[in-house]
Amino acid sequence: MQGAIGGSVAFTLSSAMARWLLERRLSDVSDRLKRQRGELQVIDEQLAFLAEAADETRLRALVSETPLADREHHEAQKHADAMARQRAAVLASIGELERAQDELLDKLVMESRSR
Repeated sequence: MQGAIGGSVAFTLSSAMARWLLERRLSDVSDRLKRQRGELQVIDEQLAFLAEAADETRLRALVSETPLADREHHEAQKHADAMARQRAAVLASIGELERAQDELLDKLVMESRSR
């Protein structure tokens, strides 16, 4: 009889530990999501600025038709393109974190139902 009681205590501790670990991982993922979303806001602002600058330098290059204006346009466009790639990487990271969060929430729900 004592083995059965000890087994249920061990199961309860194991279950509580599993739930704690899931909640901890969920909290970590949530924190990372918040940071990535904040970073995305900053990137969006920077990208808007850089894209506008690239457009302005493109127009200047078209009007002036000088090699210097053309180089300035290509430099500005390179910066805008690099920021667009960074934005895509952050969006991909946010997608991965959202999937991880969904999986952890599913596990938490399943763990709660098994109690």
